[in-house]
Amino acid sequence: MIAALLTTLFFSLSSVFAARSIRHVGATTANLGRLLVAVVCLGIFAHVAGGGLGGAGLGWFFLSGVIGMGLGDLAVFAALPRLGARLTVLLTQCVAVPVAMAAEGGWMGTRLAGNEVLWALVILAGVAVALMPSRSNPLKVRVTTLGLVMGVLAAVGQGLGAVVSRRAYEVTAAAGESIDGMTAAYQRIMGGLLVTVLFFVVREVVWRREAAGECRSLSDRLAGVWAKRAEWRWVVVNSLCGAVVGVSCYQWALATTPSGIVLPIVATTPLVIVPLAWWIEGERPSRRSLLGGVIAVGGVVALTMAR
Repeated sequence: MIAALLTTLFFSLSSVFAARSIRHVGATTANLGRLLVAVVCLGIFAHVAGGGLGGAGLGWFFLSGVIGMGLGDLAVFAALPRLGARLTVLLTQCVAVPVAMAAEGGWMGTRLAGNEVLWALVILAGVAVALMPSRSNPLKVRVTTLGLVMGVLAAVGQGLGAVVSRRAYEVTAAAGESIDGMTAAYQRIMGGLLVTVLFFVVREVVWRREAAGECRSLSDRLAGVWAKRAEWRWVVVNSLCGAVVGVSCYQWALATTPSGIVLPIVATTPLVIVPLAWWIEGERPSRRSLLGGVIAVGGVVALTMAR
C-alpha cells in the first residue's frame, strides 16, 4: 500500500512537469524523451546492481510495457485532443480498474474481498466527482466517437498492463527468483520504448510522404530539438518523477498487491495534482475537486485499513 501511495505522489509530480515539457518540446518528443531518460537511468541500476535483462519474467515484463506504456500511452495521446484532459483521465482511470479486476480474477484467480471492492468504488466515485464535466465547468473540446474508443483502449492498456506485470511476478516467484522494482520497471519500459520509437518512425515516414517538400526533414527537427536543449530539463524531471521513480514504485506495489487494489489508489493521481498545481502553477482548485478529493482520500484510508 505504501508503494501504491508513493506511485500516486510521483505520478502526480510527473504530470505537473509533463505539462511544462510538452509546452517546450511537443507531446511526441516529450513522451519519447522521458522514456529514453528512464531507460538510461533504470538501465544503469539494473545492469550494475539489479538483474539487467534477465530472469524468468523478462518476456512478461516486456509485454506489460508494450501493452501499458506503449499502446496504452499512445491511445492516451490520441484521446486527449478528442476528449480533453479531464474526460480522458476520468475514462482511463475509472475503466482500467474493472478491466484489471476482471482480467486478474479470470486469468490468475485473484479474488478481492467485498469491502475491498466497495472502497475501490468509493475512490473512483471521488475521482468522478472531481473530474466529471459540469455546466459551470464544461468540456472545451467536442467529444468524438474516435476519442471515446481511444480512451477505452487506453484504459484497457493500463488495466491489462498491470495484470501482465502481476503475471510476470508470479512466473518469477515460481522459478525461485526475485526481482527488484527498478529492474522490473527497466524491463517493462523497454517494451514501451519499442512501441513509441516504432510509432515515431512510422509517423515521420507518413508525414514526409504526405507533406512532400512542405514538411521539415527529420534532421531539421532534431536540430530544432537540440536548439531547445536548455528546456529539456523539464523532460528530465518529468522522467525521473514518473518513468523512473513512479514506475519503480508501481512495479513494487504490483509485486505484492492485486492490481484491483493498486489501480484505484493510483487513480487518485489527478486529485493529488490539484494541490501540487496550486502550489507550483498557482491554479486554484474548485470546490467540487476538493469534495471529490475528500471522498477519494476517505476511500483510500478505508481501503488501506481493510488490507
